[in-house]
Amino acid sequence: MKKWLALIVMTAGIVLLGWGIWQIASTHLQTAQSLDEAKKVVATDQGMTKKQFAPEIGKASGILTIPKLKADLPIVEGTDADDLAKGVGHYKDSYYPDQNGQIVLSGHRDTVFRRTGELDIGDQLKITVPYGKFIYEITHTKIVDQHDTSIITLQNEKEELILTTCYPFHFVGNAPERYIMYAKRVSK
Repeated sequence: MKKWLALIVMTAGIVLLGWGIWQIASTHLQTAQSLDEAKKVVATDQGMTKKQFAPEIGKASGILTIPKLKADLPIVEGTDADDLAKGVGHYKDSYYPDQNGQIVLSGHRDTVFRRTGELDIGDQLKITVPYGKFIYEITHTKIVDQHDTSIITLQNEKEELILTTCYPFHFVGNAPERYIMYAKRVSK
């Protein structure tokens, strides 16, 4: 009986480990494919105006570069599970650079935003879209409850970049809070 129990526990452990590895590999593959797509979108659509820019849900729309982390991350239109598996999700009703409004980008803490805890006030973030490159500087951060949606105002009075991810960063399971980074544009 003990041998069967041990065998069942070992088998379950191997299956769970395999599933975890498959999930990580799948996400990395999808992110890499989305980054390739984003690079093509940015390179081939040069000359597009911000008024012409209308990305489709689930498609790469640009690149978020985080120089301190040496990271180029694909921006994907939408924030549902499938979109976030491909890269950094752009909240569909928020704005893009140079549209004078709130730009909301979200990502998983255990994939694309795995190292965001290393960022400090003053660090730069760069967004590249078909109609230009835009540089932002982190001004402040805060931690809110997972159900607090007050940070997404969709205001269009001033341009601001907001990055959101789950918090704590090394939490197992559904995290109870969200880590918010605010950034202001410093140049185009």
